[in-house]
Amino acid sequence: MAPDNKRIKRYKTIKVKGKFTPKKLKEYLEEELLKFKIEVESGEYIAPEKMSFEAFVEEWRKRYAEDELKAKTRKGYENELNSRIIPVFGHKQLIDIKTKHLVDFFSDLKKPGSRKDGKGDTLSPSTVLYIYKVMKCVFDRAFEWKMIPSNPMLGVKRPIAEKNKASFYNDQEAELLIQTLYKEPIKWRLYFLGCLIGGFRRGELLALQWSDANFEENTININKNIAVSKIVDTTKNDSEDEIDMPEWYMQELKNYRPIWEEEREDRGDTWRGGTDEYIFHKGFGESYYPGTPSNVWVNFLKKHGLRHIRLHDLRHTSGSLLFEAGEDIKSIQERLRHSDSRITANIYVHVTKKKKKQTAHQFDRFAPSSPFLIFFRFTTSKTLYKSSLSGDQTKKETRQRGGFKGIYIKKGVLPIILQREHVDCVTGIFQLCNKFESANV
Repeated sequence: MAPDNKRIKRYKTIKVKGKFTPKKLKEYLEEELLKFKIEVESGEYIAPEKMSFEAFVEEWRKRYAEDELKAKTRKGYENELNSRIIPVFGHKQLIDIKTKHLVDFFSDLKKPGSRKDGKGDTLSPSTVLYIYKVMKCVFDRAFEWKMIPSNPMLGVKRPIAEKNKASFYNDQEAELLIQTLYKEPIKWRLYFLGCLIGGFRRGELLALQWSDANFEENTININKNIAVSKIVDTTKNDSEDEIDMPEWYMQELKNYRPIWEEEREDRGDTWRGGTDEYIFHKGFGESYYPGTPSNVWVNFLKKHGLRHIRLHDLRHTSGSLLFEAGEDIKSIQERLRHSDSRITANIYVHVTKKKKKQTAHQFDRFAPSSPFLIFFRFTTSKTLYKSSLSGDQTKKETRQRGGFKGIYIKKGVLPIILQREHVDCVTGIFQLCNKFESANV
């Protein structure tokens, strides 16, 4: 009871997940109510108005992040929370954090000295934007769960950061790349060819097992992704897709299987793959750390003097080559498994512009001929006639058509602008009149 003898009401928002029958829903809510009563009676309950930001982040982790965020995203968010956000706001009451505090925080992030990794003095705009997304995610949940009366992030201007521009290999560069890959060990050749030809993400290939390869249908099943800390996660769009691959690639992959099996047999008791059969592993059956293929790729480019693009740009190259070969945006979207065709169109906007120009040029054959300037030099002055320029005609034939008007030509040079298809006709008429010396085109 409060000092004024009024009962203090404790409350908590319960988020219901999944579908329940009325009876099951009632049982679920009664169970949650019982948990809440025990929490209050044991003294573990913290009223929203007394909850610190750090305490709420723990609630956010358990009730949202663990279920709703992908492993890679969750790890990235928690890194920023622990290293930058909680040290500043952790001790504050959640309800006391106002828009002004957040505006000042983001202003400080843009100042010199904000970077802590020793790689520079200031944070990049993309990092500041990322921290903004983390903060917004946390405060959105706090407002949604009625822990705060208003969302202080609504008054914070979203930071602007330039997106990384995708790089691509053209036809000639892609052909040179494939030729060069045949100088490398078969495992990495197949891995990088998969990125280029299949448009696979690096983590999707790292999670690939032999059971995902269908050699009868020449397809590869993409259903998992290895992200940070080698956590096997679902694919980026929670999709499972069969990707058609060229027969020659699948044959090379099939030829690699005996080599893989021999390697596993040679490892004996030191094999650490267990029941997993990762096609691309680091020697003892365990999958590679996600950053390893990127490092191998960079060293490969330096070794052979090839133009540097990111490993992920092989995926973009795949889409770019398909688009220039005539495939439509929808087909490329489905192959690369973009959630929206607008994502595909935005990535390949440079190719789209080129394609649009090529499409417009298809109508060039219908365009009227360009004007053509021709000079006639006349040795004498004379009255001539002009016709409808329907072809080589004698003076008599043209007169019979009734299309004449007399024109007086002075001695000297006469410039005339004509359509190209009319030049021979006009020249022929003047030749019949024998009144010009030469025509200079």
